[in-house]
Amino acid sequence: MDVVFAILLVLTSLLMLVLILMHKGKGGGLSDMFGGGMSASVGGSSVAERNLDRLTIAVALVWVSCIVALGLMA
Repeated sequence: MDVVFAILLVLTSLLMLVLILMHKGKGGGLSDMFGGGMSASVGGSSVAERNLDRLTIAVALVWVSCIVALGLMA
């Protein structure tokens, strides 16, 4: 059972990395300090961005539950 959670943890870690990198920058971070946030969009969140947020949260919850499960099994 440990192996299943470990594999799931690795897969969700990689998926979270990809999902977080797919997000648009909201501004106010280090990229703005060095001129990276010049083209800020005025419009609200699109449906794709909201779905990306939801998917990221769902993967993060699976990731956290894997960590807790592995911690309890140790």
